[in-house]
Amino acid sequence: MDVLKFGFSYYRRNLIPAILMQLLSFLALLADLLLPLITAMFINFIILENDPGQDNTIFSFMLNGSYGKVHTMELFWNLAIVFLSLLLLKLIFVYVKNVVNQKLGLRLETDLRMVTFKKIMELDSETLSEFNTGELLTTINWDTIMYKEMFCRIIPNILDSSFVLLVSIILLATIHPLLLIIPVIMMPIFLYALRKFKNVSRMNFRDIRACNSNMALTVQENIEAVRLVRSFTNEEREKEKFTKSNENLRKSYIKQVKLQAKFEAAFSSIKQFAYIGSIAVCAILVMNGYILVGFLASCAGYILKIMDYITMINNMIFQMQQQIVSGYKMMHLMSSESKIPNGQEKLAEDQKPNLVFKDFTISCNGKDLIKNVNLEIPYGKKVGIVGGTGSGKTSLLEGLIRIRDGSKGELTLNGKNVKEYDLTNLRNQFSFVFQEVFLFSNTIKSNIAYSKEDADMETIITMAKHAQAHDFITKLDDGYDTIVGERGLGISGGQKQRVSIARALLKNSPILVLDDSTSALDTATEKQLLADIKKYDDEKTLIISAHRLSSVVDCDEILYLLDGEIVERGSFDELMELDGHFANVYKIQEAQKNSVIDYQNLKEAN
Repeated sequence: MDVLKFGFSYYRRNLIPAILMQLLSFLALLADLLLPLITAMFINFIILENDPGQDNTIFSFMLNGSYGKVHTMELFWNLAIVFLSLLLLKLIFVYVKNVVNQKLGLRLETDLRMVTFKKIMELDSETLSEFNTGELLTTINWDTIMYKEMFCRIIPNILDSSFVLLVSIILLATIHPLLLIIPVIMMPIFLYALRKFKNVSRMNFRDIRACNSNMALTVQENIEAVRLVRSFTNEEREKEKFTKSNENLRKSYIKQVKLQAKFEAAFSSIKQFAYIGSIAVCAILVMNGYILVGFLASCAGYILKIMDYITMINNMIFQMQQQIVSGYKMMHLMSSESKIPNGQEKLAEDQKPNLVFKDFTISCNGKDLIKNVNLEIPYGKKVGIVGGTGSGKTSLLEGLIRIRDGSKGELTLNGKNVKEYDLTNLRNQFSFVFQEVFLFSNTIKSNIAYSKEDADMETIITMAKHAQAHDFITKLDDGYDTIVGERGLGISGGQKQRVSIARALLKNSPILVLDDSTSALDTATEKQLLADIKKYDDEKTLIISAHRLSSVVDCDEILYLLDGEIVERGSFDELMELDGHFANVYKIQEAQKNSVIDYQNLKEAN
């Protein structure tokens, strides 16, 4: 089965200790299975006074007189020592096996969680978007545990049960072959019932997992969108959504509980019938003198074990359907291929990156987001990219670090297509500030030092000053040690943008990219921030995307995008002289800004 082969590839490093523990488990089970034979000998040759020649079990050598005669205390104590020794060995072996198996299970679970998380980190955004967040959370948390259970509990239990069945059958056959008649008759019935329940169970577990994923997604979205929900006063609607998800999860579990109850009732009935029938056969054999009465007790024990362990095998296979579902979900994730393949080329540290776009086009779902861009950005050039919403500014910038790949044309870095470069090496050439700011639930200091955890405090403060963040940070109760909260909810939008810019500056890459990352700042703060950045990183490449055109007036070249195409380009003076799209939008924005200033002045005068 593919799902077992997939899991075994990660379990392989645990194989040797797992085999040793399985052998230890077999020894413990063997010790346990020998105990009923000792019990039979107590009845037959200590309590009763039977002929030793009537015993043909593996312990019959103890009846040759060397360990005491029949019906004596000497034989009693020797049998007691053997009984207690077997019991002690069983307890020791079981303890060691359980402890080691738990450690192996935790190791496998950790390995599975690590490779799953690594895979999520490797996949590109487009591929990841095929999985919802709830699905990914369920995979990395729930499925790893379930899949670990298959290898560290289910399969070992099936092997243990099979071993018990084999040894019990052999031991019963040594007592009398007719004792096997009922188990042999009942075996096909067990297998038929198992097959019938197994398929239904797997479907139920798929429903349970889907409901769990939907529940996780609902909770995760509400945590992230808590402010939006409150601003729209839609708490009741979200509660209804959660209630519906919760109810669906409850119903899916109830469905499985009912199936399991039917399963247990059916197998318990078969088990009881087999047990009673086997005891009846055993009793007939005793009454007809084919076996001693003591073997009635041991045979009853073996028959019960056979029934119990057949039931256990069925239970394990029944439960395995849940692990198989989790395994297939993990296989699906791990087999997903990133649409952004990695390259091998690397840019040396002393090389200055020069970018060239040649008829560069980015497509998504059959639509061109960027069309035939031709542009040269030599090292140190300052480029502004402007345009309306949906014009393709962000898509063009994402092409730089291959969050999106070009579909036509090419983007070269120092003469080589960016697709040829190692992704880590390529992305290290850029300090990127995204339009949608993300801060980790940690201190402001650790967020700024995200690229260099060992950065000293002086460097962190310097970068914060360049990003115009130092003043507001020092006013916080805990300063740089302030916990910003999940996704940066503890500070304002403008403050988050400045912290993210400080984080990018500290990375100190040759190319700084600001994707509309000053939109929440007032004009004066933005002007001071950009001036400080240009002064600090004057020799480096700067690429600014903005809706506010005043952000790019000092750039060497400004591009105006419309529907993914560059429709205007040039310096600020050249574009104003052209009197096209850029000039019209700039004049409108300046007029709006002057209107606000006039209104404020009038309000202050009154």
